Amino acid sequence: MFEKEVFAEPYKIKMVEKIRKITKAEREKLVREAGYNVFNLKSRDVYIDLLTDSGTGAMSDEQWSEMLKGDEAYAGSVSFEKLQKAIDDIMGFKYVLPTHQGRGAENVLFSVMVKKDDVIIGNMHFDTTKAHIEVRGAHAINCVTKEAFDTNSDYPFKGNIDTEKLEELIKEYGPERIPLVMITVTCNSGGGQPVSMENIKKTAAILKKYNIPMFFDAARFAENAYFIRTREDAYKNVPIIQIVREMFSYANGATMSCKKDAIVNIGGFVALNSPDLYQQCTQFCVIYEGFVTYGGLSGRDLAAIAQGLYDGIDYEYLKSRIYQTEYLGKKLREAGVPIIWPIGGHAVYVNAREFLPQIPKEEFTAQALVVQLYIEGGVRSVEIGTVLADRDPITGENRYPELDLVRLAIPRRTYTLSHMDVVVDAFEKVKKVKDKIRGLRFTYEPKVLRHFTARFEFVS
Repeated sequence: MFEKEVFAEPYKIKMVEKIRKITKAEREKLVREAGYNVFNLKSRDVYIDLLTDSGTGAMSDEQWSEMLKGDEAYAGSVSFEKLQKAIDDIMGFKYVLPTHQGRGAENVLFSVMVKKDDVIIGNMHFDTTKAHIEVRGAHAINCVTKEAFDTNSDYPFKGNIDTEKLEELIKEYGPERIPLVMITVTCNSGGGQPVSMENIKKTAAILKKYNIPMFFDAARFAENAYFIRTREDAYKNVPIIQIVREMFSYANGATMSCKKDAIVNIGGFVALNSPDLYQQCTQFCVIYEGFVTYGGLSGRDLAAIAQGLYDGIDYEYLKSRIYQTEYLGKKLREAGVPIIWPIGGHAVYVNAREFLPQIPKEEFTAQALVVQLYIEGGVRSVEIGTVLADRDPITGENRYPELDLVRLAIPRRTYTLSHMDVVVDAFEKVKKVKDKIRGLRFTYEPKVLRHFTARFEFVS
C-alpha cells in the first residue's frame, strides 16, 4: 500500500514581515476617515491584505540573485537581453518593449493601434484596459461566454470568448473599425476564470478570416496554462511551457503586467512579432516610459522579471498557488458564502448581490461588503462591480455589470493557509451582522478609474 501524498508548498520561507491586528473600533475609525474606500487605508492598518495580487508577491532567491547581477546601462543592458531571451523562449515573441507596469504597456500599444470610434472587443475588459480605450474615444465591448454569468455552474472555462457573438459584432461594426481583439488570460473581471486552448484557436481562426489581430492581456498567462493542463483533456500532462508557447503562437502580441505571473514588484512589457508595429510602438515607449531597452525600469527589475517568468511557469509552484486559492474558496463555500464557481486562479470572488440582497445595486453592494469585511476582520479586499465599471462616457449614467463582486486576491508565495482561515473567520463575523449592513453613496467621484480614489458615506 502506498501512503497518500501529503501536500506542501514547494519552497522554504527565509524572511518574514511583521503584521499586526488592530481593534475593531480602530478599524471603524480608520475606514471612515478613508471615505469608506480601502485603497485609502495604510497597509500597516491591514491584517490580511487581499486588495490585489499585483506587485505583492514574494520573490525567489533566484530572482534576488539575478537582481544583484543586473546591470544598470541606460541602453542595451545585459539585463534587457535576459528579459528578451526569456520572452522569446517562453512566449515566442521577438520584439519586446519594457514598461513600468501593465497599464504602461497598454498605453504604448493603444497609442499606435486605437483611435476615436474604434471598437475593441475582449472577453471582459479590466478597468485600466477599458480606460485606455475610452480615453481615446473608442468603445470597449465585452464578448465573454454566457456561462460566465452563471456563478454556480461547473463550466470550466468561463473566460472564453463567445465566438458566435464575436462574429456578429465583427459583421455589425465592420472589421475596419476593429483594430484588435484583446483576450484577458485569465479573465480578471469575470472571476479569474481561464480561457481554453480550443477557444483561443477558434477565436484566432475567426479573426484571421477578417484580418483582425489578436492580442493577450497576459498578466496571468501561467495560471491560464495551468488550467488548460488540468481542465482540458487534450493537454493532460503536457508541460506548462509547451502549453504557453502554443497559446501565444495564435496571438499577434501581448501586453503584460509582470507584477502578477512574473512575481515581481514592478514592471511590464509589450511583446510583438511584427517589426513594423514594434517600430511604431518604440516612439511611444520613449515618450511615456523611457528608452526602448529599459522602459522606466532599472536593470535589476528587468533581471528579476526575466527569472520570474521562469518561476511563474514552474508546475509545482502553480499547483501550490492554485491549491491555496481553492482552499480559501472551498472554505468560504462551506461557510455559506456565495462565490464564483469553479474557483479561479489568483482570487476568490464573492457574489455580493447574493450575499447582501437587501442593498440595491445603486448603493454599491460590493463596496459595502468590502468595507464591512475590513471592519470585522481587518481583511482588505476590492470591489469588482458597479464602482469599478465607471459611468458610460456618453450618457454619464452608472454602468451596472451583471455581476457585483468582491475579489479576494491572494499575493503569490506570501500567505499561509492559516491566513486563509482568518479570512474565512472574518466572513463568519460579517454573516452575523449582514442584515444591518448599509449601502453607500459617493461624496467624491473622479471622472476616470473612480474606484481607486472615490470617497463614500453610508446611506441613511
